Amino acid sequence: MNEEQSVEREDEGRMVGRQGPVPPRSVAEAYEDRAVYIISVAAELAGVHPQTLRVYERKGLLRPARTAGNTRRYSNRDIARLRMIQQLTQEFGVNLAGVRMIVEMENQLDELRERAEQLSAELDRAHVRMREELERLRRRNPPSEIVPLRSLRLPFEDRER
Repeated sequence: MNEEQSVEREDEGRMVGRQGPVPPRSVAEAYEDRAVYIISVAAELAGVHPQTLRVYERKGLLRPARTAGNTRRYSNRDIARLRMIQQLTQEFGVNLAGVRMIVEMENQLDELRERAEQLSAELDRAHVRMREELERLRRRNPPSEIVPLRSLRLPFEDRER
């Protein structure tokens, strides 16, 4: 998700970004992105202290949605990210600056995957259009029959005999 589509608040059960409603790509993704957990529940699910969530947010590692009253709301995707941050810092000894780089690279990778999917779909549509155009041209200009050269009587052949 890019900066312009980042979720700012939940409005009537749907996520709202800076440029209007962010359309979910699938039901599963909509479920993952639905911000429903308050900070204490999110912290408990991720196995961290609520203050840790605030630190991660200040460091730019996490962007919880906000309600109209400016209360943080965390989604299942946020919880998964929290668990990943915990694993990187606790098990692999990565500092928060390193985690931030990894998170940014993951975001870039997600954007590149999405772009590749768009380009692939565009290529498929172009392929279909090309096939349709070829078929249209074949119907308009049916292939000619090939006639062997030997079967033709050329005008100069009569004169030589």
